[in-house]
Amino acid sequence: MLLLSLDLLANGLIYGCFYALMAVGLAMIFGVLKIVNFAHGEFFMVGAYTYVLVALQFGVSPWLSLPCAAIAGAALGWIVERLLMRPLYQGYASWGFMKDEYAVVVTFGLSLLLINLVDKGVGPYSYRGPALVETGRFALGPVMLTGQKAIATVVAVAIMAGLAVFLKKSVWGKQIQAVAQNRLGASLAGIDATRATSLIFVISGMLAALSGALLAPMVNPSPDVGSFPAIKSYVIVVLGGMGSVWGAMLAALILGVSEAFFSVYGSYDYRDAFGLAILVLVLLLRPQGLFGTKGREV
Repeated sequence: MLLLSLDLLANGLIYGCFYALMAVGLAMIFGVLKIVNFAHGEFFMVGAYTYVLVALQFGVSPWLSLPCAAIAGAALGWIVERLLMRPLYQGYASWGFMKDEYAVVVTFGLSLLLINLVDKGVGPYSYRGPALVETGRFALGPVMLTGQKAIATVVAVAIMAGLAVFLKKSVWGKQIQAVAQNRLGASLAGIDATRATSLIFVISGMLAALSGALLAPMVNPSPDVGSFPAIKSYVIVVLGGMGSVWGAMLAALILGVSEAFFSVYGSYDYRDAFGLAILVLVLLLRPQGLFGTKGREV
């Protein structure tokens, strides 16, 4: 029983790391723009497809396909912000009057567009991505892992650590935090809020695409592969506190571990629905999330 619990804990934390890559970018976007990007799952899908197609069609090493996926996600994030998001907020005299419902419609439409473009351009069939390493299953103490899962986890943790250092230590990271706290105040202090917003979308797209690329050998990408990761990201963002990056990281680990235990001691068939049950409980008992704060507008 103890060995099983340790194995579930380790695997839950591993999947929590991948969830965190997806959810952090979504939390950053909400923290700055106060909108939900309903095309976030398609950033995941674009990264997974880029990784697979670059590796299989061009014979590129998976280790080189990984940065290609990151570049594709970052480019998509920049395009979305520049062409679709910026016209929604640029020119408003008061940040409080931004019509965020427009962003919901635009991002939802973008989601449908990207899914159908990939479906018609690449095909509706799933593709299996090449593994970063060819090592089979091995035991790490009481935990059984595959080489792909182990190396992907190491890469994911390194990326999250790098992001944490970037946000805490770099000038751009501090500017992003300032814009998230008070966009108008940051602008008055001389910070280019538009550039910070663009950078957030670039980072968000890159992280989601990397998550898709790292999981591509395990999930076999298809046009709608980003649907469930996106739903889990929404759950994580609410659980961690809307707009809280650190809350999203912790909530991702909590969700990963909870799903792992529920799939064994509860029902594997309802594993994905478990996150939605957590979402309902959080909204009922603590709607501000783990790291969120209560507030109201008058």
